[in-house]
Amino acid sequence: MQPLGDLVAVIEQATGIDVAVLDAGPDEHGLTMRDPVRETIFIGVARTRSPMRQRSTLAHELGHVLFEDWADSDAGDWSARDPAEIRADAFARHLLIPVEGLRDFIGQRPAVTESGLSAVVQRFLVSPQIAAIALRDARYIDETTKRDWMTLRTAQLAARFGWSDQYQVLQASSDQRRAPQRLLARAIAGYVEGVLPAQAIATLRGISVKALMDEFGEAGVTPAERPIAWAETGRATRR
Repeated sequence: MQPLGDLVAVIEQATGIDVAVLDAGPDEHGLTMRDPVRETIFIGVARTRSPMRQRSTLAHELGHVLFEDWADSDAGDWSARDPAEIRADAFARHLLIPVEGLRDFIGQRPAVTESGLSAVVQRFLVSPQIAAIALRDARYIDETTKRDWMTLRTAQLAARFGWSDQYQVLQASSDQRRAPQRLLARAIAGYVEGVLPAQAIATLRGISVKALMDEFGEAGVTPAERPIAWAETGRATRR
């Protein structure tokens, strides 16, 4: 059982849900919106320098979608840890680091040290907190060790065990805005057909028009040339 890669792409391709990575406040991590009339669902997560948290937020929001945890906008305190939130957390853990996959990775190792914890975090791209819970659930560590390891940060493990370069790449990726792929593909199709300006696509992606045009130039993406429909002129008459 392989770890999930690009979770945004996995969710969009597997479910047809539109997913975006957005600018948001420091205390805003993710949200899910549903339009029952158009039967569309949108998941938005904040861009962040904490890639493992972003992945867990995506998985958490997907759990809400699959369990149909729809709430009215005036339903009360959204931050409350009600059963739906606890269930979405559990779903996220099992999606990102299933016990079977963890056992396949660790095998019959008699004891898991901090080095092993680091390897699990790096392999499954989850936070030390989620990894520690999974290791406890799989009976590789006890409750005391789980509590101790839940105080660790991903950056600490990456620096200590030699994968800071990879972690920095992950940070740069999770800190980029990202438009829903289907929406972006339709916008680019409109540009190619000559009915949508490049500025609209640049705004959608949060980049400059110059950066977009440089990218399109390298990829050979150009708007179609449409013939000019000249008005028919009558025959000239000789006087």
